[in-house]
Amino acid sequence: MRTGYTTGTCAAAAAWAAAWDAFGGLKRAWGMARLPDGRKVRLPVGTEQEGNRTWFWVRKDAGDDPDVTDGCFVYAAVEPAEALTDAGEAGIGEKVREHREKAWYGSDEYPFLFLTGGPGIGVVTKPGLSCPVGYYALNPVPRAMIFQAAGEVYEELGMKGNYVIRIKIPAGRELAGKTFNPRLGIKGGISVLGTSGIVNPMSEEALKDTIGLEIHMRRTGGEDSLILVPGNYGEEFLRKNLGISIDRAVRCSNFAADAVRMAAREGIRKILFVGHLGKLVKVAGGAENTHSRYGDRRMEILAECAEHAGACLHLPRTEEIKRRILGCNTTEEAIECLEREGLRQQVMADVTERIQRQMKEWGEKKVQIEVLTFSSVYGILGMSSFCEQMIQEWRERQI
Repeated sequence: MRTGYTTGTCAAAAAWAAAWDAFGGLKRAWGMARLPDGRKVRLPVGTEQEGNRTWFWVRKDAGDDPDVTDGCFVYAAVEPAEALTDAGEAGIGEKVREHREKAWYGSDEYPFLFLTGGPGIGVVTKPGLSCPVGYYALNPVPRAMIFQAAGEVYEELGMKGNYVIRIKIPAGRELAGKTFNPRLGIKGGISVLGTSGIVNPMSEEALKDTIGLEIHMRRTGGEDSLILVPGNYGEEFLRKNLGISIDRAVRCSNFAADAVRMAAREGIRKILFVGHLGKLVKVAGGAENTHSRYGDRRMEILAECAEHAGACLHLPRTEEIKRRILGCNTTEEAIECLEREGLRQQVMADVTERIQRQMKEWGEKKVQIEVLTFSSVYGILGMSSFCEQMIQEWRERQI
């Protein structure tokens, strides 16, 4: 599959072209960015005038990755910083110093350059991220790439004085709603991201990094308890059935094991895991990733639990029930079968206990984990021993 370039790479290439214009009066039809591994890439650029300011833009190409920012325009402008004080050209100047302290990034390697954001770049409002609170969400690797792109031009042309680099992504405010930014406390736009400068299609690692970051932020904010849900179904169940705000939950997608391990490493003491049976029954069988491409043993696990329950109750039709469950297409259909046979309660208690035991193993038994699994038709199917108590604790925290 075709790779693409991160917003950070696009911003650096645009800043390089903008620097040539600001320092040497040269209009470039392409921009250059140096990737963290040392490779150089060239990307086509365009220009747009806004009053006295010239913006250079790169249209992002995310390759074959379904990135929400694919096709958006990343802009950069370079211009002299505000008037300097008597310290002379070598000084920063009071106005520049004030901005640097408030919302401008500086660079030890290029102390004559400053970096800030603009429309469509989100502003950090919560601690725990790699950008300070109150600053634009321009992450460390992209920052270094942008400074390097403009700094090398500055030094090549023997420039003097202080300059500010501005980055904007006009579509960012609208795109932010399709990202994790609102959950991370990044307001008003998207982040300029990238660690390698390259977008690798369908990167699971990127999603896991985001989940880990949200857990880290909550721990940094003083929380030692988490609610984990796989996705929309779990969030809706929290809100409608348990009376808990979805803002309290961290989405872990299919990465149940990774999320529990990350929480344990961060020092989280309690986890309430709420999920639809269709996802969590796979955990009962030991699945660390619940995506269907990693295997689907839902019916086999339910049939095994039904066989165990039937044997405990000395049911004569246990084998027949097991075969019927194995023939079901959905977990809802399997639950209906168990309901007719009077086995739903026993089987769900077994499934829930297995899920909890597996999650405790992932958390190295350092975390109290309570599990609630539900069905869209039958509601709550199973709850671990102290689940009700933990739910009540979360309800009380909202008062």
